Amino acid sequence: MRRFFADMNPTLRGFLIIAVIVLAIIILNQQTALLSLVYLTRIVFFLAVAFFLFLVWRERRGEISTWSSRAQWAFYGAAVLALVAIGVFIVNGASGRNALAFFVILGLCAFSMFRVWRDQHTYG
Repeated sequence: MRRFFADMNPTLRGFLIIAVIVLAIIILNQQTALLSLVYLTRIVFFLAVAFFLFLVWRERRGEISTWSSRAQWAFYGAAVLALVAIGVFIVNGASGRNALAFFVILGLCAFSMFRVWRDQHTYG
């Protein structure tokens, strides 16, 4: 039996593992535990995004400090707004217009950060 699973396609094996977990949750009536797990993964995702932005900032803070104050405010403001939007999404969730607003805000933040970065790296 061990060889059967070792020779199995990894994608199929992964789907089988997911199916067994779902079946166990349904049979054991563990929806509350699953909801707790979902909330914990949302918090971990938020912390991972914040940590990634911190690492990017730490790596480039010397370069960013040479930018004009207007560019710094725009760049950091977009980063903070994106973090706040993700935090609100984690706390309240999003559906319908709120989901559309969430993705529009994230898109505008990414666009503004990109434009500031590109303007500061365009020489001419």
